[in-house]
Amino acid sequence: MTRAGPGSGDRAAGVVAIVLAAGEGERIGQGPKAFLEIGGRTILEIAMQAAAACPEVSSLVVAVPEGFEARAAGMAPGPKEVRVIAGGRSRQESVLVALQEIPPTVEVVVCHDAARPFAAPELFSSVIAGLAEAEGAISALAPADTVKRVGDGFVESTVPRDGLRLAQTPQAFVARVLREVHLRAAAAGVRSTDDAELLEWAGHRVRVIAGEPVNFKITSPDDLARAELYVLYPGARATHE
Repeated sequence: MTRAGPGSGDRAAGVVAIVLAAGEGERIGQGPKAFLEIGGRTILEIAMQAAAACPEVSSLVVAVPEGFEARAAGMAPGPKEVRVIAGGRSRQESVLVALQEIPPTVEVVVCHDAARPFAAPELFSSVIAGLAEAEGAISALAPADTVKRVGDGFVESTVPRDGLRLAQTPQAFVARVLREVHLRAAAAGVRSTDDAELLEWAGHRVRVIAGEPVNFKITSPDDLARAELYVLYPGARATHE
C-alpha cells in the first residue's frame, strides 16, 4: 500500500471515496485503462481530482493493478490523504480489498469508477445526501433511446422506458452496510459489477439521484476519443448536458 497526503490521524473522519482503477481495459487494448492520458492527464488523475474536490470526502482509497501503486500515488491530488492499493481480480474483489483499508468508524463510503472521469464533485455530494433516505444512493440516467429485448438476433419485445434507469457511479453507501453485503456476497459466491446490486440482493433500499450525461464510461477507443475532445474543448461538454 502507498500513501500520499496527510498522515493516518485523519483517516476516520468524514466520507471515504474508493476510486476503482484496477481494470486492464482489454477493449481499448493499450494497457491499464486508467493510466491512459486524455489531454495530457491520465484518466485516473482526473477521476481522483473529481472525488477529492467533493467537500464531504475526507480521504481516498485508490485500487490499481499490482505494480502501478507508486505511479498512482504520484498523481494524488492534495491536500487530502490518498491510499493506493493493489486491486483484486475483479471489481467486486477490489472494493472488498479497499474496504479493509477503511476504519470501522467511517460512516459513509463512495464508490467511483475511474473510467468515469467527468463526474462532477457536486454529483458526489448529491449521492452522499441521498443516504438520508436509504442505505445506498446511486447516480443514474433515464434511457433516451427506445429499448428492445432481443433474442437470437431478433426483437422479442419493446421494453417500456418508464421506471428504467442507466446506473452510473459515484454511488454512496452506509459503510457498515456495504461491508456486510460484500462479505455476504463473497461467502455466497454472488458476483456483480455493481455495488448497488449487492445491496438490492441483500434487501436494502437504494436511492436514485439524477446522473449526468457527460459522466459517461470510457470502455472503447471511440469513448477515449470522445473524452479527449471533452478535455481539449470543454465547450463540447455543454452540447451533451
